[in-house]
Amino acid sequence: MNETRDRILDVALDVLGENPDAGMGDIASAAGVVRRTVYGHFPSRLDLVRTLTERAVTEMTAVLTEVNASHAEADATWVEFIARVWPVTHRYRVLLALRRGEYGEAIHGLLGPVDDLLADLVKRGQDSDVFAQHLPAGILSQVAYGVVFAIADSALSNEPVGARAATITSLLMLGVPEKRAIALVDDQP
Repeated sequence: MNETRDRILDVALDVLGENPDAGMGDIASAAGVVRRTVYGHFPSRLDLVRTLTERAVTEMTAVLTEVNASHAEADATWVEFIARVWPVTHRYRVLLALRRGEYGEAIHGLLGPVDDLLADLVKRGQDSDVFAQHLPAGILSQVAYGVVFAIADSALSNEPVGARAATITSLLMLGVPEKRAIALVDDQP
């Protein structure tokens, strides 16, 4: 039963990634099941989107918690976070499109733990003068991470330059000087 549910979720990410307006029938067809099976696991499209968001939050929170434990400088921690979360961001990029629509409030509410961890990291960087202080940490972290999602959703997403561009651009948004941003990214294994 969990195997079918997990397959539906994986297929839903692909289908919604191609067409954020795809319906439950489209997802069922792509998963090789009937609509009734999809609705048996997810009574509504909102339930499906919430579950996808919860999965993304769990994965991103785990990565961010782990890289924060290194106690490296905030900018180096940010670089490691983006490098490790890039595949997750790319896989769940459809949430950005869905967040702008009718599911925005639900998705935004579920992203709270990620938002809080990112704001804490940016605040740590601001307190040590590594990140700019022209915006509050919560807003600055959203601006910087938003650029990562925007690049993940762009034509660059499948190019090797995508993750590099996202990391450097987000560091620039955080106020890290360009030379330092490039050096941090180039030092990443």
